[in-house]
Amino acid sequence: MNMYKWIDNMIHTDYKKALPVLSFPAVQDLFVTVRELVASPELQAMGMRMIADKYDMPAAISYMDLSVEAEAFGAQTVYAADEVPTIIGTLISTPEEAEALKVPELGAGRTGVNVEGIKKAVKIISDRPIIANCIGPYSLAGRLMNVNDVMLYCYEEPEMVHTVLDKATEFIIKYARAFKNTGADGVILSEPLAGLLSPQLIEEFSTNYIKQIVDELQDESFIIIYHNCGNATMKLTKEIAATGCKVFHFGDAIDMKTILELMPEDCLCLGNISPSKQFRHGTPKSIRLDTQRLLESCKNHKNFLISSGCDVPPLTDWENIDSFFNTVNAFYYRQRLFDLVK
Repeated sequence: MNMYKWIDNMIHTDYKKALPVLSFPAVQDLFVTVRELVASPELQAMGMRMIADKYDMPAAISYMDLSVEAEAFGAQTVYAADEVPTIIGTLISTPEEAEALKVPELGAGRTGVNVEGIKKAVKIISDRPIIANCIGPYSLAGRLMNVNDVMLYCYEEPEMVHTVLDKATEFIIKYARAFKNTGADGVILSEPLAGLLSPQLIEEFSTNYIKQIVDELQDESFIIIYHNCGNATMKLTKEIAATGCKVFHFGDAIDMKTILELMPEDCLCLGNISPSKQFRHGTPKSIRLDTQRLLESCKNHKNFLISSGCDVPPLTDWENIDSFFNTVNAFYYRQRLFDLVK
C-alpha cells in the first residue's frame, strides 16, 4: 500500500473514520491476561484481527507496550495480569555504564515475539494498513537511565545521554526495520518523555535522533507516526514537525484545536480523547459528549483524525468504546446529510 496516498486520503476525505490506539482490550474477548498476550505472537495477531472485525478503522494498530525495548537492553520489567508491563529501576547511571551498554540483537526479550506477531497479523488482516509500535529514542533512554534522572543528565552529563541515545537509535532502527520487512505499513514511534523538554533540549536529545530513524526507514511503503503526550508539547510543535514524520498523534494533555493550528496542514494529526478519564473511567454518555465536543472543535481542520490520546487500557468497557465509534459515525453521517440538503 502507498502510505503517502493513504495519508492524503485521510486528510482529504470529508467523512472520516476514527482511529484510536485500540488493541489491548482484545484480551477481554480472547479470555486471556495481558501477561499472556504480550508473550504470544499468535494471541497478538488474533487480538488485532478481532479488533479489526469489530470496528471499521482505517488501520489496524498493534500493542503500545513501551517496556519492550528497554527490557531487551536488560532493564527490569514488572508484569501484572491485567496491566501493560512497566520498567523499574536504573540500568545506566555513569558514563562507564553507558559506554559498556551493548545494543541487543533483534529478538532479545520480547522483540522477537512482537515482530512475529506483526508477521502473523499481516497474514490475516488484508483490508487496511498494519501499524506496529515502538518506543522513541529519548523515552527509551529515560527507561534505561531512570525517567526522573535523564533530564538532569541532559544538563550535567550530556555526552553520557548521547552515548545511550546513539545505541537506542541503532536498536530502534533495527527493530522498526524488522516490522517493515514483515509487511507492516508503518510504526507508531512513542516519544512521550520528550514532551517534558524545552525546545532546545528536545531538538538535541530527541528530534535529531528521530530524524535519523525517519531518514533510514520512511518511504511510500512505510511511515513513521510520531506520538507525544507530554504536557509541554504545545511549545514544541516546530521541533516535532522537524522530525520529518507525516503523521502525528497527540495526548489529551494538550488542546487539539490549538495544536492543529500550529502543525503543517499537509500532515495528518490524530488525537485525543482521554484513555483514562473517558475510555477507562468514563461512561457511554460522558465519552459521547467529549467526542462530540472534540469533533465540533476540530471540524474545520481537514488534517484532523479523531483518536484516543494514548493507548486504550486493557479493561476498558466495550460500551464506552462503542459509544466513541457510534458518536464519530453519527457526526460524519450528519455532515453527509447536511451536505446533501444544502
